[in-house]
Amino acid sequence: MSAFVDRAGLKIAGPLARFVEERVLPGLDIAAEGFWRGTAEIFARFTPENRALLARRDALQAQIDLWCAEEPARAADPTAQEAFLRSIGYLVDTPAPFTIHTGAVDPEIAQLAGPQLVVPGLNARFLLNAANARWGSLYDALYGTDALPGAPRPGGYDRERGAQVIARAKAFLDEAVPLADMAWAEFTQGDLPLADPTQFVGQRGESLLFRHHGLHIEVVIDRTHPIGAIDPAGIADVVLEAALTAIVDLEDSVAAVDAEDKVAAYANWLGLMRGDLEERFDKGGVAITRRLAEDRVYQVPGAGDLTLSGRSLLFVRNVGHLMTTPALLLPDGGEAPEGILDAIVTSLIALHDLRGLGSHRNSRAGSVYIVKPKMHGPEECAFTDRLFDAVEDLLGLARHMIKVGVMDEERRTSANLAACIDAVKHRIVFINTGFLDRTGDEMHTSMHAGPMVPKGEMKALPWIAAYEDRNVRIGLACGFSGRAQIGKGMWAAPDRMADMLAQKGAHPLSGANTAWVPSPTAATLHALHYHQVDVFARQREIAGESIPALAPLLTIPVAIGRNWSRDEIEQELDNNAQGILGYVVRWIDQGIGCSKVPDIHDVGLMEDRATLRISSQLLANWLFHGVASAVDVEAALERMALKVDAQNRGDPLYRSLAGAEGQAGLAFQAARALVFEGAAQPNGYTEPLLHRFRREAKARG
Repeated sequence: MSAFVDRAGLKIAGPLARFVEERVLPGLDIAAEGFWRGTAEIFARFTPENRALLARRDALQAQIDLWCAEEPARAADPTAQEAFLRSIGYLVDTPAPFTIHTGAVDPEIAQLAGPQLVVPGLNARFLLNAANARWGSLYDALYGTDALPGAPRPGGYDRERGAQVIARAKAFLDEAVPLADMAWAEFTQGDLPLADPTQFVGQRGESLLFRHHGLHIEVVIDRTHPIGAIDPAGIADVVLEAALTAIVDLEDSVAAVDAEDKVAAYANWLGLMRGDLEERFDKGGVAITRRLAEDRVYQVPGAGDLTLSGRSLLFVRNVGHLMTTPALLLPDGGEAPEGILDAIVTSLIALHDLRGLGSHRNSRAGSVYIVKPKMHGPEECAFTDRLFDAVEDLLGLARHMIKVGVMDEERRTSANLAACIDAVKHRIVFINTGFLDRTGDEMHTSMHAGPMVPKGEMKALPWIAAYEDRNVRIGLACGFSGRAQIGKGMWAAPDRMADMLAQKGAHPLSGANTAWVPSPTAATLHALHYHQVDVFARQREIAGESIPALAPLLTIPVAIGRNWSRDEIEQELDNNAQGILGYVVRWIDQGIGCSKVPDIHDVGLMEDRATLRISSQLLANWLFHGVASAVDVEAALERMALKVDAQNRGDPLYRSLAGAEGQAGLAFQAARALVFEGAAQPNGYTEPLLHRFRREAKARG
């Protein structure tokens, strides 16, 4: 356990105090004494309200539990449910029509449409990869994935696969940057006969830069390159502007349970804001140092240079209102609300960017972009707005320079989305749907209404369609187009790019101007969808359409009249138990909060706490309603522990779920607790139990 130092009545863990005073404050012209005094005042002001908001969640949930349990059939009626939820203050009146007032927003958020990466804040290499994913090679993305049929032959460059890639890339150019009287495959050299000459915006050497739907495309011409040398036009690659934005995550994808973890994540954010983050690693026997990419400079004939950012615009995702952190103790001896600490420290670090103290700029508009997850309803959004006001005052920032992204992932938020947006209308830059967390909260909120349908059936239900559709329509009605992002959730299968290309085009077609992807390669391929769909034209098409009614959103996904067979029950138990164990064992034993975890069919899926929440709540719900017994669940966990152990056999850091001498390891105990204690967890969140077991694992070494 870290030693603490006293600062303005607060007890600050030594690593955190040293980090702030020795690495963050120097150069900012902010005295440590004044900073800690202001920090103490913020905690004194906002901690009681934070606690009251959590108590309000519990009180509402208790009322909902009682109402559902008294007459489950009544709970299945959306009209009766709406009346009840209004009577207890869970639902509030929709505000009169309004337009968000957010100003000083970078164009990557307000005026462009493209992919968005989410990356764990504790992994420097992944952070640098994500920040540099602003530009991606289409040739590489097509060559090395299943985006095209077949696969390259091993043993060096496969020219047949290469020809397949080049043909697909040039077909893309025919669609996005068409030539007047020929196909790109026919072009050799000389003047380029563009159908629309205004698409040409500059060049680097012989390489040509074009713009389509606001996104840049560089056709790399290099006749000395092995590929360019055999191409009739000397084209060596097609490079796409891809991940316009990226979210540095301090929440669902990290395992940060103490001061050392928090400081490690904060230090990576500081490195990004100062531009000096580096990571050295060995790849194929070669030592590599990864740094942030430089800006890209092009020459515009007759108009000088055009400089484009070489990096994604970065958000930082703070934690929600629920968790506390041992990194800072309050005067009453209690742990500080972690979300308040995040707001203060991540904004303080961002001053290095706003004041131009680093080697690269993140926000050229002069804003700090914070994604705030897991807020329940407009009163919690209003709390965040006031908290950010106080942080701005502490740091000497103009009002509303700290922007907020609101994750629409809790039932009370999506049911009151317009009111939530209204509560932060001067600083909101982002709303985003998250199917997994939203489904986890759906199941927990209505735990007493009945057994839920299997996990795989959730996406086909009316409430999900209403949720996704209302999010876009409400965002547009509140004036998001041209001012802020409307986002959609993650593609979870990083090895299945053909499926992603076939399915994820639905996101820009829905009117969303960003969507999450799991890797830089996926960002490059998903960028193709934003060339296929002019998102802002699509937003204009649907802007006048009515917002879907609330009733479908309130349709609880209970399995009415279902009589599952034993095989169906066992299959669902195994599927969820395997997913829980495969994720939790890495979280508890290795501190990995996000990774590609093999599912029950050995397909690698990107898993984080959101996926864990839905699986643990589904099993908790089935236990609660007797669909499965405790014995059934125990048997599934034991069966799937053997499978997960086998799937991780090649990992030298892996610890068997069975533990030593037949005693269940901490990870197995944690997974079991998530299910058997799931119905009692606050809003079904997994963090309290995960943190408890991870701290114990760290204490054991």
